[in-house]
Amino acid sequence: MKTIKLLPMFILLISTSILAQGRFDKVKIKTTKLSEHTYMLEGAGGNIGVSVGDDGIFVIDDQFAPLSEKILTAIKTLSDKPLKFLINTHYHGDHSGGNENMTKAGATIIAHDNVKKRLEAKQRDGSFKPKEALPVITFNDKLNITINDESVAVFHVSNAHTDGDALLYFTQSNVLHTGDTYFNGHYPYIDLNSGGSVNGYIEAVKRGLMLIDEDTKIIPGHGKLSNKEEYKSFLKMLEALKTNIQKAIDEGKTEDEIKADNSLTKTYDDLDFGTGFINSEKIRLTFYKSLKEDKS
Repeated sequence: MKTIKLLPMFILLISTSILAQGRFDKVKIKTTKLSEHTYMLEGAGGNIGVSVGDDGIFVIDDQFAPLSEKILTAIKTLSDKPLKFLINTHYHGDHSGGNENMTKAGATIIAHDNVKKRLEAKQRDGSFKPKEALPVITFNDKLNITINDESVAVFHVSNAHTDGDALLYFTQSNVLHTGDTYFNGHYPYIDLNSGGSVNGYIEAVKRGLMLIDEDTKIIPGHGKLSNKEEYKSFLKMLEALKTNIQKAIDEGKTEDEIKADNSLTKTYDDLDFGTGFINSEKIRLTFYKSLKEDKS
């Protein structure tokens, strides 16, 4: 009888696994050339940066594990050189899910210290990542990488999207990869449970803007290829929401009142910022919780 009772749950688990795999079957990897050496790859998950040249292939983020074969196939159309390095901009699975596969393909993984700590800790499902999925090289504040005839400046930005975020600036190509400290055209996901904060997120965008000029091509964590004008508009949105929600907090508004008050985000709701992963209610709640915590 116990076996019979467990059967529906077993079938559900198998079906869920098949669906999880199946949702990537139709994903196509789109490649956009940014400079002589750099490219942006889009698929499902965080946007990927790629540098190719005589030194080998350098990759930024790797989306989900089921997409690794498609991603590697797309990269091979850009260069026949060996895969050398992979850097994770942070630890979330839509940016680091392919780590194990990339290691097996030849990459040495680089990430901030906190990314390694979070990847080697027990995961939500109770499992542990294999050794091959973990960074081999970690850094604390900043790192410089010279590859394919240019210097790549890597900066840690504290308590932004998470506690382990990195920005990467290709100094000759004039290309910036922001990781998830920038969601182009949408409200951002600020992971408060992983060390993220509103104030840190805003400071991360300001840091990115200090690195670039009007001609810089920006690879956001999510959304289409961007530029300085759009990046500045994103910062303006963040600062406007902070002002509005901080004012509501100072007036004594409760969490539920702020969560329900559409007027606090209406300007950007009307521009469809809330149509992505984070809707207007979620962003108001995130700002409320983070600003209250920072003030306490």
